[in-house]
Amino acid sequence: MQQTEVSHPLRRKARASLSNAPGRFDLDRVTTDDGWENAGDSDPSMPTVERTQVRIEQARSIISYNRSPDLPFDRSINPYRGCEHGCIYCFARPSHAYLGLSPGLDFETRLIARPNAADMLRKELSAASYKVATLAIGTNTDPYQPVERDHEITRSCLSVLAAFSHPVAIVTKGVLVERDIDILAPMAAKGLVRVGVSLTTLDPDLLRRMEPRAPLPARRLAMIRRLSDAGIPVRVMASPMVPGLTDHELEALLAAGAEAGADAASWIMLRLPREVSQLWQEWLAEHAPARAEKVMARLREMHGGRDYDPRWGQRMRGDGPYAAMLAHRFQVACKRLGLSERRAPLRCDLFQRPPQPGDQLALF
Repeated sequence: MQQTEVSHPLRRKARASLSNAPGRFDLDRVTTDDGWENAGDSDPSMPTVERTQVRIEQARSIISYNRSPDLPFDRSINPYRGCEHGCIYCFARPSHAYLGLSPGLDFETRLIARPNAADMLRKELSAASYKVATLAIGTNTDPYQPVERDHEITRSCLSVLAAFSHPVAIVTKGVLVERDIDILAPMAAKGLVRVGVSLTTLDPDLLRRMEPRAPLPARRLAMIRRLSDAGIPVRVMASPMVPGLTDHELEALLAAGAEAGADAASWIMLRLPREVSQLWQEWLAEHAPARAEKVMARLREMHGGRDYDPRWGQRMRGDGPYAAMLAHRFQVACKRLGLSERRAPLRCDLFQRPPQPGDQLALF
């Protein structure tokens, strides 16, 4: 695959990707210079910093359904495409290829917001054929990434779900979730919501290199505490576990989450689907060269010699002695810390379509 290098430190300041390779459906992309970038008095040795761009998309539908047996939900919504947090390992990066964009730097800098998401959600929940089940938010890209501050699409969707008394599970590492406690706390009191907070490492330097625009560990723990204090059940997610790089922190991550108020925990092994493998290995070569060989050897050991095995039941945890040892460590730590691996299902019996303009009941 052709690589479009983004090697200048200024250009990729606060970004994780070291390249911007074409996606699978944009194989003819080439880098050209039309003369404008270095025109005028600018210093040609100082390329422009990669700024975040947000494009608007009017969604034609918003609820996505899946039949994966290793996921605890069958439906989800994603208010945004791409993610400014820029986590180098993000398994959602390949989805940017379907947009004709690169899973590399484009994924972090060329975002798509869907401002009509709440309207579409209200329409789909109002359909007579709709059958309620827990809806997940944040399963692909983070619903509380920085652009949510301006667009408030996630907040609008939560308002719709609250009006319908619809159960929702949120996965995030963004502190903007605290802004929505006024919606989430009443929902939690009815058994309608839970939040999962991803905690990858307690090392702020490593985290800043691996997740350049995501909140630091201490800030995420403070977020867990604030949500928990508001009565919102929180799961600490030790994800992804990176063999040879962060796996030694598993017990410390779970203990920190429990201390902050989390009542449940989960973990997932590092996943390297499609373009993510190359991006990850580029990152390793620059940021952890002494550990690169060990990290990749462990991953391949768990995936039958491949960088990644996408089979259901295999992709989340891997296989073999090392994967089994990590799973055992997780179970022992959860038992010691009083963290549950499974929580009671969120309530579906409260679901109710609110009255709509024009409904006959409005006449009485």
